[in-house]
Amino acid sequence: MAKLFEPFEIKETVFKNRIVMAPMCMYQSDQEDGKITDWHRIHYPTRAVGGVGLIITEATAVQPQGRISSRDLGIWDDTHIEGQSEIVRLMKQSGAKTGIQLAHAGRKATVDGEIYSASALAFDDSYKLPKEMSSDDIEETIEAFKLGAIRAKKAGFDVIELHGAHGYLLNQFLSPLTNQRTDEYGGSAENRYRLLGKVIDVVNEVWNGPLFVRISAHDYSEGGMTADQYVEMCQWMKQQGVDLIDVSSGAVVPARIPVFPGYQVAFAETIKKDTPIATGAVGLITSPLHAEEILQNERADMVFLARELLRDPYWAYTAAKQLNVEITAPEPYKRGWL
Repeated sequence: MAKLFEPFEIKETVFKNRIVMAPMCMYQSDQEDGKITDWHRIHYPTRAVGGVGLIITEATAVQPQGRISSRDLGIWDDTHIEGQSEIVRLMKQSGAKTGIQLAHAGRKATVDGEIYSASALAFDDSYKLPKEMSSDDIEETIEAFKLGAIRAKKAGFDVIELHGAHGYLLNQFLSPLTNQRTDEYGGSAENRYRLLGKVIDVVNEVWNGPLFVRISAHDYSEGGMTADQYVEMCQWMKQQGVDLIDVSSGAVVPARIPVFPGYQVAFAETIKKDTPIATGAVGLITSPLHAEEILQNERADMVFLARELLRDPYWAYTAAKQLNVEITAPEPYKRGWL
């Protein structure tokens, strides 16, 4: 059995394989109310039919002002639960486990009205200047993540992932490039981690399933974070009960990023071995043989695919053929995989 198709268990949740659909924003909540649309009802279950073991839906905002765009999905209101529950049901029909990425865009929000961040620094000239968050703003946001976790549990998700990457709010606090605060949330690594640490704590109060955190393990800019620096923070996450680190990189500040197949895998390997903690590898992984190499060499525990699953929702079946593995297709599709 290829390792890509070995089951993986976290907190009694068994994933049928190590293939994960990484969160990718769809910008299809066309009424701008954060609610699920027909697009989502088709898009996500299709990947479940395609054999993906875990599907993590797109960045889902815990506050209206935390949306990357006005067409993002939301989990800030109880009215969002019904639609989220529906796509969970549809995905689970085909044997996929389901995850939701709880997110807040911070200074990268492009919605109307005031936006906020760790410090009053705009991402670049095309973004609005954010307000530096007050203590009250921070406490309201922490509570919003907790309420988002409660709603995610009611919707039936198997996994919660906290979005601490790609230059969004939690990442803005973690990186010294974007956090110039002088209070208890700025300065030292311990202080910059404080917001994420509090969010993890409140989520754990209401959630007992697998908990992932996505990080940007490298800022690609002088004075920014590196994977080696993140090891300490990942050790704190592990102590707080985080189960897996989804290791991405970049986008906290404008920077030139060297991109090639698997360009972030080494970061996942560093976090996995030096924390140690389970990790997910992501970043232009397209080949089944490449995915298998990552797992066989214990560089990560799960492989997160993004754009490749947009191109090929049935990538898992392609991978099974290449790796000489027999997997069970839905009955109506079996003729196509003989």
